[in-house]
Amino acid sequence: MAKMTAKMRDSILVVEDDQATRLAYRALLERAGWSVREAAGGDEALRLAGREPPALAVVDISVPGFDGWETTRRLKRLAGEQGVPVILVTGHALDSDRDRAREVGCDAYLVKPVDPETLLEEVRRLAVAPAEA
Repeated sequence: MAKMTAKMRDSILVVEDDQATRLAYRALLERAGWSVREAAGGDEALRLAGREPPALAVVDISVPGFDGWETTRRLKRLAGEQGVPVILVTGHALDSDRDRAREVGCDAYLVKPVDPETLLEEVRRLAVAPAEA
């Protein structure tokens, strides 16, 4: 298990198969001061997080490889007792999906299209703030 460093604390992992959405999340988060790593699928996300656990992950449920549910389960096992905080995002707003999100350990659940300010509020609530430049 990797030891948490200052560099890792300001890294957000975005797991999203839609490139335009990934880029929009990246731009939003970088403007707020975080560094961003991107993965188009769950397998890639877990490889990146295994090398260097992020402060937080924003995970789409419908991604290739390990889906968002399994990716969340595995991220929660990384980086110590609490795991990596996870914000699940989805186009589905069913109560059963919200219940499942709680079961797999997600820390927040947002429905697409995600309001940028809402996403930033959740990131600020769950992740260590980026170091002042």
